[in-house]
Amino acid sequence: MKKILNILLIVSLAVLSAGVIAQPPPPPPTPDQGGNKPIGASGSIESGTLFLISLAGLYGGKKVHSLWRNRKKE
Repeated sequence: MKKILNILLIVSLAVLSAGVIAQPPPPPPTPDQGGNKPIGASGSIESGTLFLISLAGLYGGKKVHSLWRNRKKE
């Protein structure tokens, strides 16, 4: 009986908490705000992509260097 009550409590808390997490939708834009502007930041993703590629290159270079160094020690 206690196991059923625990499961029922967990399920009810999970169902009731789903509505608490949700945020209300943003208000519609007014005509003086431009109307069709995107929501959030309007920056391009090019700089983020370049940053990600450069970090991946640096990480790969470090891995190659450490492998080359370990091979030289043997």
